[in-house]
Amino acid sequence: MSLRGQRVVVVGGTSGIGLAVAGAAARDGARVVVASRRQESVDAALRGLPAGTEGQRLDATDEPAVRAFFERTGAFDHLVYTAGESLLMAGLAESDLGRARRFLDTRLWGAYAAVKYGAPGIREGGSVVLTTGTAGRRPLPGTSVAASLCGAMESLTRALALELAPLRVNVVSPGLVRTDLWREMSRDDRAGLFESSAAALPVGRVGTPEDVAEAYLYLMRGGYSTGSVVVVDGGGLLV
Repeated sequence: MSLRGQRVVVVGGTSGIGLAVAGAAARDGARVVVASRRQESVDAALRGLPAGTEGQRLDATDEPAVRAFFERTGAFDHLVYTAGESLLMAGLAESDLGRARRFLDTRLWGAYAAVKYGAPGIREGGSVVLTTGTAGRRPLPGTSVAASLCGAMESLTRALALELAPLRVNVVSPGLVRTDLWREMSRDDRAGLFESSAAALPVGRVGTPEDVAEAYLYLMRGGYSTGSVVVVDGGGLLV
């Protein structure tokens, strides 16, 4: 059960969870292609990833660019989608609908476009692994947009698993993870969030991108999983 000799495309693979997935897949023997909106992020990621990793700039909200990217990419085995900007946290009354739409454009419609144009190039036995989050199952005040996205991604995964069968389509649902998605919080607020969450979680700590990357590798390698939601949250849904 190895990715050796397979080709893995990670859209959003230059930071956070996506970068951890790209590195883990490469170490497992895969040939990896990472894509990100900013060229400087691509260049920085390639400096830290194993030799032979490819990288391209891609704006996942630009449909013609997504189509052209997969035409250039050619045949591959697994598509991973982790692209997304900072988490959107705002109460309903204070919400900015334009920003909410942009948030969904990258995380939902970007994923939709990536699967639409990427799926035809995936070889037999391959898979798609998308990304959601536990806010869909356990929303908090101020997370209406994020919770809506998470619920949509789970539903999209199940629908695509049927429509694209026998191509496997699954989704990973991370809990709280130390990534740049929290960068818009102040340093003190972020530290307080991580400290209080670690004390409440059954595992006693906040997750890392490397923790979550293992779920993506499992879903790429696990040929009997499709339509599945794999939660990696340190037990957060239990408390």
